Amino acid sequence: MNTLKRYSILAVAFLLTFSITACSWGGSEKVRVAEVTRSIFYAPQYVAISEGFFEDEGLDVELTTTWGGDQTMTALLSGGADIALVGAETSIYVYAQGANDPAISFAQLTRTDGTFLVSREKTEDFEWEDMKGSTFLGQRRGGMPQMVGEYVLKQHDIDPRRDLNLIQNIDFGNIASAFASGTGDYVQLFEPQATLFEQEGIGHIIDSFGTESGEVPYTVFMAKESYLDNNDETVEAFTRALARAQAWVHEQPAAVVAESIADFFEDTPLDVIESVVERYRSQGSYAPAPKLNEEAWERLQDIMDEAGELPRRIDYDTLVNTDFADRVE
Repeated sequence: MNTLKRYSILAVAFLLTFSITACSWGGSEKVRVAEVTRSIFYAPQYVAISEGFFEDEGLDVELTTTWGGDQTMTALLSGGADIALVGAETSIYVYAQGANDPAISFAQLTRTDGTFLVSREKTEDFEWEDMKGSTFLGQRRGGMPQMVGEYVLKQHDIDPRRDLNLIQNIDFGNIASAFASGTGDYVQLFEPQATLFEQEGIGHIIDSFGTESGEVPYTVFMAKESYLDNNDETVEAFTRALARAQAWVHEQPAAVVAESIADFFEDTPLDVIESVVERYRSQGSYAPAPKLNEEAWERLQDIMDEAGELPRRIDYDTLVNTDFADRVE
């Protein structure tokens, strides 16, 4: 099933099953946020909650993890969420279907890919061409990790389908366990799994897809155009709290950030959270401010086009609203 059709079908199903009621609580305005997954990659969002930055703006943020881009966009489009934290590419898929009330990106959270190249064997002086002829466990076709992964490989003159034994038929949640059980010479993994594998001696982090691919609006906050039009002050307050959290994450020691977000990752050791925060921060993955720039938007579409997943090119001004980010700078 192609990507666009999958979004349409899920939107109908979700509309029938998801409650769309909203209410105020304790004098604060409730804002329902659907996040695509739970990840240390999204540290500034959790900081904005745990440090009370949203609360300071009079917002009661209700966070739900919707586990996947399809489900997250369905929640947003059906009215099950006010704001979605998801990859910017999803707004292009939705717009290409002719949406009357398109999803508009108004604040950027991460500005690089969040995956790492992990090898089974420890490699000294790794060169990307070393991968030729190997078995590579990639990500789901059509998703941003896969598109960025293939973009980076091609930048290094590697044809993923000719030069590698490329495996893409394993569900996202099972990729790590497949590698741990002996499948593949290399794997593309998010944190904290990459660091955990390194600690356990299962694999070795040898490069970053994020640093290799350059800046892209990898994860953004978006809302339906009608919500932005009708809730101007709320969205500005949300963006202001986010900007404060982004600055805090860059200013505080990684150990302090880790302690702040630890409750969101109860099954992850604190030292691993700290290590992951430092790794993402050092490679510039956490956007320092909410504004999504046009050059990154165009690179996103270049990557999608290279992967054969771009339905059509969409102007930056059509699906990106920088008004709120500009106000809080």
